[in-house]
Amino acid sequence: MEKSSPRLIMLVDDSGTNLLAGKAALSENYKVLTAGSAANMLQILEWSKPELILLDVDMPEMDGFEAIKNLKQRPETRDIPVIFLTAISDSANELKGLELGAVDYIAKPFSPPLLCKRVELHLLLEEQKHILEKQKNELQNYNDNLQCMVEEKTKTILKLQNKLLAAMAEMVEGRDGTTGDHIARTQQYLRALVSAVIKIGIWTEETSEWDIELLCQSCQLHDIGKVAISDSILKKPGKLTPEEFSEMQRHVTIGVDFIERLEDSEDSSAFLRYAKIFVKFHHEKWDGSGYPYGLAGEDIPLLGRMMALVDVYDALTSERPYKKAFSHSEAEKIIMESKGTHFDPVLISLFEKKPEMFRQIADVQ
Repeated sequence: MEKSSPRLIMLVDDSGTNLLAGKAALSENYKVLTAGSAANMLQILEWSKPELILLDVDMPEMDGFEAIKNLKQRPETRDIPVIFLTAISDSANELKGLELGAVDYIAKPFSPPLLCKRVELHLLLEEQKHILEKQKNELQNYNDNLQCMVEEKTKTILKLQNKLLAAMAEMVEGRDGTTGDHIARTQQYLRALVSAVIKIGIWTEETSEWDIELLCQSCQLHDIGKVAISDSILKKPGKLTPEEFSEMQRHVTIGVDFIERLEDSEDSSAFLRYAKIFVKFHHEKWDGSGYPYGLAGEDIPLLGRMMALVDVYDALTSERPYKKAFSHSEAEKIIMESKGTHFDPVLISLFEKKPEMFRQIADVQ
């Protein structure tokens, strides 16, 4: 087994006698560089970096205190441990040295065995410090990699979740003669409407708390309750009877029950909270004539009022078993006539100012 090279120590003292004595004591176990002044030390450090410096305090021109300040200011030397050598037993000076960054004091004249033991101890401490730093960095890298893995896995799960939701929503929508395009379009309409509301700065207290991505994903479930409604009602080409319409209205409460069964009673997710709002309130009307709760005005949650608008616009501009598709102009006219009755007047004013935000998504004339 190859023997490792001896560790490098620097001894700095203006006394030649102390340099000789110190080098003699340390040379058996270490490679020792000597310097007769602080200036000489700084020159040597330009080409060699010791693992520890033994530094005399009382030196002419630049004393040990000034020397250690210089060392700590340089990036390449600031981490080298420094042990002060001093013949002055003064607690104030010792405290000053320690505050400047020294790791220890050794009194002169020094005992060679004590000098060697102190050097051995501080080199061991420094070695342990490097080991801990390495372990810390390795742990940090592991945590960073683990975080990346978790984020990638989360993205994969969310992507799969979104696909499952879309497939479920398409299955529900397909039962009444519509397609998954309705789901995709209502998501886009809602995103456009949310962006417009945020841009003009209304309802800022509420909108500032929204997670837009979760919000737009969850709106796919707004008609999930239709899964329990009979095909004879969903696909009826003509007008529903009062009894049939009453049965159709049940899709809201059925959908709410479905979401509530998924919710954790202690801490339901934001996704499900958004979904529940869309399911529960998208058929409420501003004047209180909607269903199933007959809420009016701002008693209807903002997201419910927004979903009502985008859902009706898509229903108007899409072909259904009971109706042909209306043009954008026809749909716009119907919606404008429902300002303050079916729909929130503020949202309709926004819709009136920015008609293109829906027309481009619907791709209708």
